Amino acid sequence: MASHETHHLFHSPIADHSFSADRKTLAVARENNVELYSRQANSFQLQDELRGHDKTVTGVDIAPNSKMIVTCSQDRNAYVWSPSPQGWKPTLVILRLNRAATCVRWSPSEAKFAVGSGARAIAVCSFESENDWWVSKHLKRPIRSTVTCVAWHPNSVLLAAGATDGHARVLSSFVKGTDERPAATGWGERLPFGTVCGEFLNRTAGWVHGVGFSPSGEAMGFVSHDSSLTVVYPAGEGQPPRAVVSVSLQLLPFTSLVWMSETEIVAAGYDCEAYKLQGDHSGWALTGTVEAKKGPGMAQEREESALNMFKSMDLKGKTKDDTQLQTVHQNTISTARIYQESSGRVSKFSTSGVDGRVVVWNI
Repeated sequence: MASHETHHLFHSPIADHSFSADRKTLAVARENNVELYSRQANSFQLQDELRGHDKTVTGVDIAPNSKMIVTCSQDRNAYVWSPSPQGWKPTLVILRLNRAATCVRWSPSEAKFAVGSGARAIAVCSFESENDWWVSKHLKRPIRSTVTCVAWHPNSVLLAAGATDGHARVLSSFVKGTDERPAATGWGERLPFGTVCGEFLNRTAGWVHGVGFSPSGEAMGFVSHDSSLTVVYPAGEGQPPRAVVSVSLQLLPFTSLVWMSETEIVAAGYDCEAYKLQGDHSGWALTGTVEAKKGPGMAQEREESALNMFKSMDLKGKTKDDTQLQTVHQNTISTARIYQESSGRVSKFSTSGVDGRVVVWNI
């Protein structure tokens, strides 16, 4: 069983969470606000609160170097919060969205961030110093429904996005004057803003819940509501992918994934625990859970457990009195994020969920 550190912050759902680079500050999206916790010994204590949104906050992200915090909400707004001697100072973001903002992530360069939305668009935001605000350019085509998740390529130009139209896409977010021309990758070489580098559909066109690039950026994985993981390996500009590997699982759907290395992914979701998957362009397979070293026979074990429960109900008229799950999280895991990495290998990741817990896992 992987060692873990559990922080039960409150009894409300956590829509998103983010740790600072030194891992001493934790930001969590709770209802209409973002709460900031600071580490004190082995626990996190509430330190501050970012108030400004008037509807549910759907995304939060802390920039590792600048320490700026970006938040987005169903109120169609986003704010960039900068630390100052007087506290956290919000800066206006001109999103120009007519539907809820659903997710947000800083680019690795921290020069811009991407906001997914229900307006069938992704707002790519960069800072305009003349007016002291953040302006946006929209990625619209060929998105045909709500954007549920976004993830950045290491070059800060390519952007992966999942949507409720069942597609995961790789798009160019190159902003002239902000980005340097990126080196050629397997996704393409000429990358003007809006270039569609790839568009991929899972087997059943199920909603895409989570998406992410591998550490090198030469593979992209996404998880969908049909309980599948799909990994795409590009072959070059204008070429069909070198491989598209899709794995259907006998589990509840995943909502988020983290690339631990080029050959390992951890995914979590409605089963309330995280699972490990390993593979390459020739194939991927489920190898077990993070919480216990179990093999592919997990589904059979669950069936036996259910059978024993009904036997107990028949013989004794009751089953176990407690409602405690046999997992660390007691409800759906909504977000999984990298906590600690070095040289392209993630050694720790964090999860947050509907149960109000944030858990740090040491693999």
